Amino acid sequence: MDLQLKNQVAFLAGSSRGIGKAIAAALLREGCRVCITGRNPASLDLAAEEMAKSFGKENILKLPGDFTDGKIIAGALDNVVKAWGSLDILIANIGSGIGKPGWQQTDGEWERLFNVNLFGSVRLAQTAIPHMQQRGGSIIFISSIVGVEATAAPLPYSAAKSALISYSKNLARTVAEYKIRVNCIAPGNIFFPGGSWDRHLESRRESVLQYIASEVPLKRFGTPEEIANMTILLASPVSGFATGGCYIVDGGQTRTM
Repeated sequence: MDLQLKNQVAFLAGSSRGIGKAIAAALLREGCRVCITGRNPASLDLAAEEMAKSFGKENILKLPGDFTDGKIIAGALDNVVKAWGSLDILIANIGSGIGKPGWQQTDGEWERLFNVNLFGSVRLAQTAIPHMQQRGGSIIFISSIVGVEATAAPLPYSAAKSALISYSKNLARTVAEYKIRVNCIAPGNIFFPGGSWDRHLESRRESVLQYIASEVPLKRFGTPEEIANMTILLASPVSGFATGGCYIVDGGQTRTM
């Protein structure tokens, strides 16, 4: 299927490894011009080198930085538009589930996890929308199944991811007049080297495998490429009537409607 993405300009916040890196590769494969970002310059350089070997370097722009920071976001998006003339696709893959267990959470912990899992994506969207108003485009937020289902995840993380889904749905109604579509993807348990599930397997392999076998009907981890495939489909003009949705990709784990 031709996803009609050739020459579209995409900006990915959080794309030096894992899900974000897989999304960047999928967009490049479809002929997009892609800006990849990350906090770690060394990881970002390595990702850019790998992608350049497969897709050429002319359609790759790399920008390191903390993309929860409003000034860094504004400068990066200005650079993308200056380099390629437009912004068609924005993907906010920003977040971290590392936090403290239990109900006794400090104000600082709530603020920290909301900043990285909600406010960074909000700042990114608010800064990008003026660049997209004339031509329209697609905004996709990467949330998590912890935002739609009760799990053992840290409470502030779960609440922030739930808020991101709500923000996405309401933003879709607000910017529809500009032909900007907004959707959210809620991945389940995604494995990649160096990721959180890789660390969990190293420390408690048997219990993790038992958890996956009992909680996930497909009885396996998902892959970053499977999330990337859903993401580029939603980002593309082929999905032109899809907006305001949250698409769960979790192997059947969630039980809620």
